Amino acid sequence: MGYLAGFPITLKKWFEGVTTKNYRAGKGGKSDVKAPKPDRLHGRHVLNRYEDGLEKCIGCELCAGVCPAKCIYVRGADNNPTDPTSPGERFGFVYEINYLRCIHCDLCVEACPTEAITESKLFEFSFEDRKSAIYTKNELLVDEDGKPQQLPWEDWREGEDKATSGWMRATAPSGDSNYVGKVAWSGELGYGVRQPESVELTIKPKSGDSK
Repeated sequence: MGYLAGFPITLKKWFEGVTTKNYRAGKGGKSDVKAPKPDRLHGRHVLNRYEDGLEKCIGCELCAGVCPAKCIYVRGADNNPTDPTSPGERFGFVYEINYLRCIHCDLCVEACPTEAITESKLFEFSFEDRKSAIYTKNELLVDEDGKPQQLPWEDWREGEDKATSGWMRATAPSGDSNYVGKVAWSGELGYGVRQPESVELTIKPKSGDSK
């Protein structure tokens, strides 16, 4: 009898129809238009360059150290004094992210002292094998125009590379409220100084507040 107790609920739900909504609005679930994404969506990572083309990553391994999923592997190397890769003494010689482990927590972005690693709004990417799920520096580093490199299985659309880690850019240094919303980040190749989230979005009033 216990097995049949929930059967009326099953029958009721059976005739209610489908409530799942496809995030693509087109006919048959296919469309060239994606649904809007949340402002703070954490997607595929990119390794950025300064506006002069030098890489921002200095191979310090702080991102790997703070990663709770242990999905980042970094190995630094000394810069060539006559032809440096980054402005510092060292650069990221090896940089890998295992997306079978990554939970997109954005802690790597918070830990990075040079603003080298950020997360884009791209989340539509899948893999056919385990090797493809491990992104190397060659795939993560932006190209000579500062744009993310598009891999065959990635569905990049307009704007998904622009608002990278805007919430981090809007964070006040040392918690000083006088600097909330003021960008302290350096410019990036192809984009210049990116804007942060608006102050209104960053500091939302609590429910019940008069303001």
